[in-house]
Amino acid sequence: MEITGLGWCGTRTERATELAAFYENVLGLTPAHTEPGFWVFRLPDGRNVEVFGPDYPGKDHFDTGPVAGFAVRDLQEAVAELQAAGIELLGEAGPTWQHFRGPDGNVYELVAE
Repeated sequence: MEITGLGWCGTRTERATELAAFYENVLGLTPAHTEPGFWVFRLPDGRNVEVFGPDYPGKDHFDTGPVAGFAVRDLQEAVAELQAAGIELLGEAGPTWQHFRGPDGNVYELVAE
């Protein structure tokens, strides 16, 4: 899967370790920084996606998960990779998007570039 961009995304979740592993191993994002309860992944355009564990200080206002749109070059190929990884797809794909549920239970989407 080739992720090409996102403005920024951050989420605080009880399942932060699982979400960080999903970002790295399924979406193929590059880890840029890790510390206990906090992960930063660098996108190809230099922007970041951040994952906060439930006990990470200063992020209590992250009380619901955002819906982030990950831009991809080939939507059909990316959706096939999600399916192969056993990820739950939500609804039918739109002409330029597909929603899915991440391991943390929040809703995300893939967006055609």
